[in-house]
Amino acid sequence: MKRILILSLALLTAACGREAPSVLQGYGEADYIYLASQDAGVVGELFVREGDAVDAGARVFRLDPERLSYGVESAAAQRASAAAAVRTAQAQARLAQQNYARSAQLAERGFYSRARLDSDRAALDVANAQLAQARRQAAAAGAETGLAEERLEDLDGAAPVAGTIEQVYHRAGEVVAAGQPIAALLAPENMKVRFFAPEALLAQLPVGARVLVSCDGCAQPIEARVSFVAQEPQFTPPVIYSLDQREKLVFLIEARFAAATPIRPGVPVDVRIAE
Repeated sequence: MKRILILSLALLTAACGREAPSVLQGYGEADYIYLASQDAGVVGELFVREGDAVDAGARVFRLDPERLSYGVESAAAQRASAAAAVRTAQAQARLAQQNYARSAQLAERGFYSRARLDSDRAALDVANAQLAQARRQAAAAGAETGLAEERLEDLDGAAPVAGTIEQVYHRAGEVVAAGQPIAALLAPENMKVRFFAPEALLAQLPVGARVLVSCDGCAQPIEARVSFVAQEPQFTPPVIYSLDQREKLVFLIEARFAAATPIRPGVPVDVRIAE
């Protein structure tokens, strides 16, 4: 029993004597903005190349409008037809109203039977119902036309924010599906680093903590802020943790920069906790 106790104390002393690493290893990572069209079609024009810096609102691509322009013409024709149907229904409703008004006057004077008055009233109700239906169809046709026109305008893909075109996936003349990325945009604020820290350092790396990031191409360390700390370790040892195995537990941490940096996606970096 004494030997087991001495051995346990020795292992514990050795574990406590080990210092947490001062430099943590990681790499650059980016949250890309994928630019795509809401409709399928053929890429008509591409206004950027990989590596181009673009401003917010700059045109990136445009799909060929020919196919969707037919839809706009068809919707416009349906809207015109629906408007004509409304005018016809209005005329019929006015005529039915006039007929019913005359029938009511004649019925009051005893020159018109009750049955005929009821028939004219029914005709008026039918005419009003047809007018209401025509108006609903006209509203639907107007909405379809507006949607078709908006889809035609959406063929232009613009950059939602300023950034750099990191990759172009499709060129002019290629067919793309709806929602299929045509280009990837990287905004400076979407650049981050991912690194791994042992459990012993988690208390020093809460969300918001300052870290200093270094890379081979960096003139000096760059400040970043911790934005994410994983809840589960990346390495899972057996169920029974020994002291050595606990030291192998590392947690994924992400930190973001306040401004543009020379760090690029995939570049290895060294991370130190800022004092």
